[in-house]
Amino acid sequence: MRKTIITLVVALASLVPGGAFADGMPPSPGKPAEKQGSAGAARVTQADLQPDAPDSYTVVKGDTLWGIAGKFLKDPYKWPQIWQMNQDQIKNPHRIYPGDVIRLDRSGPSLSMEGHSHADALANLVRLEPRVRVEPLESAVPTIPGAVIGPFLSQPLVIEENGLDSAPAIVATSEGRVIVAVGDTAYADRIGSSDSVNWQIFRPGQAVRDPESGEVLGYEAKYVGDARVRRFGHPTTLEITKARQEINRGDRLMPARETSFPAYVPRAPDKPIKGAIVSVDGGVSELGQYQIVSLNRGSRDGLQVGHVLASYHRGEVVDTTGRTRGFIDTKQSVWSLDTKPVNVVPDPPRPPTPTDGKVGVAATGTTLKLPDERNGLVFIFRVFEKMSYGMVMSATRPIYIGDLVQTP
Repeated sequence: MRKTIITLVVALASLVPGGAFADGMPPSPGKPAEKQGSAGAARVTQADLQPDAPDSYTVVKGDTLWGIAGKFLKDPYKWPQIWQMNQDQIKNPHRIYPGDVIRLDRSGPSLSMEGHSHADALANLVRLEPRVRVEPLESAVPTIPGAVIGPFLSQPLVIEENGLDSAPAIVATSEGRVIVAVGDTAYADRIGSSDSVNWQIFRPGQAVRDPESGEVLGYEAKYVGDARVRRFGHPTTLEITKARQEINRGDRLMPARETSFPAYVPRAPDKPIKGAIVSVDGGVSELGQYQIVSLNRGSRDGLQVGHVLASYHRGEVVDTTGRTRGFIDTKQSVWSLDTKPVNVVPDPPRPPTPTDGKVGVAATGTTLKLPDERNGLVFIFRVFEKMSYGMVMSATRPIYIGDLVQTP
C-alpha cells in the first residue's frame, strides 16, 4: 500500500484529542497560531539543525521524543517550534509510534510524518478467544525515559514543617527489631479498616533552604519503602514489600498513589527564570545524564512541568598575579581578552613598579570572575510552589550542586 505523507496540519487533526482546538478544527494553513509563547514564537532556523540531521528517520521501539528531536536539532527542547504548534497544543503531545517515518523539510525547516496514523493504530486490534479483548498494536513513544523518573512522580514529598506529625507511624516491629527490611512485619497506629491497603513509608527530612536567600523552600520527606496491610486493627499489621533503605520505628506512612506517566513535551519557559541546583538524589557530588536534581525555583517563579532549563557551572574567581588573564590601561581598568569589562576586586596596596600605568601590561595584583560556562540541560518533571525536581537530559561536562539553571 502506498504510504501517504501526512502534513503537520492533517496529523494534528487526526492525532490531537478532541477539544485541543478551540473550535474543534485545526488552524487554517498559513494562518499563524495564536497564543504563541516564546517557545512557539522563535522559529527554528537552519542554524538550529544538527550538521548531520537525516532527511528522514524511522521510529523504533525504545525511542523517546527527546532522542528523536536530538537527531534533527542541536537543542531537543526546540521540538515544538519545528512542528509550529502553539503553547496550548504542545502540552498535549501528538502521538508517534514505532514504524512512523519522520521527514525533514530543510526549506522551512519543518517536519512531517509518514506512516500509520492514530486511526491506523486503532484499526490494528488483536482479538483473542474465548473472550474478546482489544488493545493498540503499539504504545506511543514517550518524551523521556519513564523508568528513571517513575519513582519520583510520587516521592519524595515536599511538605510544610511538621507536615507528617499527624500521619500514621510505625510503632513496633516483629521480634523487637530496631530496623526492618523486605518481608518483615511492622505495626502501625492510626490506620482504620476503611483506609488504603497499600502505603508508602517516609522519614521526615531536613529543611531545604535556598542557597542564595536562605529561605526555607520546604521540608523534604525521604521515601524509604512500601508496605501492605495484612490485618487491620489496633495496631494494624503491615508487611514490608519494598525497602529503599533501612526502615525504622517512627517512620511515617502515606497512602500509596497510583501514578501514570504523564505526556510531557519539552519546551523553554516563556519568560526568564534563573535559579540553582540545591541537591541531588543519591548524594553524589558530580552529576551526569539522567540524574535527578532539585532546584530552588517552583510554580511561584513561573516554572511548569515540561520546561527545560540550561545549567551553567559558576565561573571561578582567579588571581591574575603572574598570569595573562587580561590587560590593564592607564586608569587601572581590567578587560577580558574579548575586550569586554569584567568585575575587578582589587588586592591590598602594593609598592609601585616600573610598569605601572602602561597600556598593554599583563594585569597583576587583581582577581577577576571567569564567565559561567554552560554544561547541560535539565528537564522539569515535578513542580512545587517554591522548588521543583528535574532530570539532567544532557551533560557536556560535569554538573555540580550549586550550578546555575536558567531559561536557555
